[in-house]
Amino acid sequence: MPNNTFEDYKIAVKNKYEEVRNSEYFVYLDNPTRAKLRNLCWELFQQQNRNQDDLNVFSSLLGLPFDVNRKNKFDEQIDKFRPIEKYFKGETDPANVEAVNMAAILVNFELRPFNKFRIHNLYPDDISDDNLVLENQQKKQIEGSGDLENFLDEKEREKGIEKGIVEEKEDIEIKEKEEEKNDNIKESEVEEESGNEIENEEENSNKFNQRIKNAILGVTLVLCIGFGIIFFAFPKKQCMQWSVDHYELVDCDLKIEGFGAYNKIELLDPTLVNLKKIAVCDTTTYFDKNGIAVIWYGRTANGVDFFNAHGRHPENSSPLKPVTKYILNKYVRK
Repeated sequence: MPNNTFEDYKIAVKNKYEEVRNSEYFVYLDNPTRAKLRNLCWELFQQQNRNQDDLNVFSSLLGLPFDVNRKNKFDEQIDKFRPIEKYFKGETDPANVEAVNMAAILVNFELRPFNKFRIHNLYPDDISDDNLVLENQQKKQIEGSGDLENFLDEKEREKGIEKGIVEEKEDIEIKEKEEEKNDNIKESEVEEESGNEIENEEENSNKFNQRIKNAILGVTLVLCIGFGIIFFAFPKKQCMQWSVDHYELVDCDLKIEGFGAYNKIELLDPTLVNLKKIAVCDTTTYFDKNGIAVIWYGRTANGVDFFNAHGRHPENSSPLKPVTKYILNKYVRK
């Protein structure tokens, strides 16, 4: 059976901790305290270019994005490292997946975050690099948003484009070989024919070169027209805006009038663009077969909102948390 559960993940991270506790960061890890772990976290994020997964863990656990200019605000989050301290000391078994993900960052456990660990152990023969892991995660997220058909159609279109490029390249190579063969025949004829025939050959060569120039000019003109149409008809949208229960792609220069504060224009965030607020009931699937939450929630002044993926609440920017039975009993199963 693949070792892909959250419990397996915690065991693997703890084993990694025991392996590195006396290595480079001995002063932080040998006898960990929440202050030492907080300081190690800041040192790692400050001196390295973190990937997007690590940055997501940082903002989800601490409630603020990583910013080298906001260290004072970061220092106030010391209590967020308490579960990691007790986890490393073997005093508690943490239930917060983001706390374990941060622990994995602190000990440089490569198969992080948990979703990457789970997918890798489910399909070890099918995943050879991080790009495939990311694609599987992207596909799973799109499945949850109900847009899988568009995702698969886009993949097929990409394959079709690649196939068309290869076929076009093969056609050009065949034509070039045929032209080269014709040129060789013409060169042999030139050696045997008179000066008049040589002049005719040069004239033919000039005509051939002119045809090539005309073809290149035609292709260039078509490409310029095509790019112009795409640019003016479909301006690239690099921003997004929350609209009732989902994000919409918008022009960054769009001006907002008469909307609430949470309808502000934001820079496009690929990790949030597919986030959707969902309505839940007793028949909603909240957990997968391993007991891992597949629905996330965020508290508001009026209760809680439920979402289809991890991220932050678009109305108050608080990090979303995996749903628990306590939350369901309190807000859903009344």
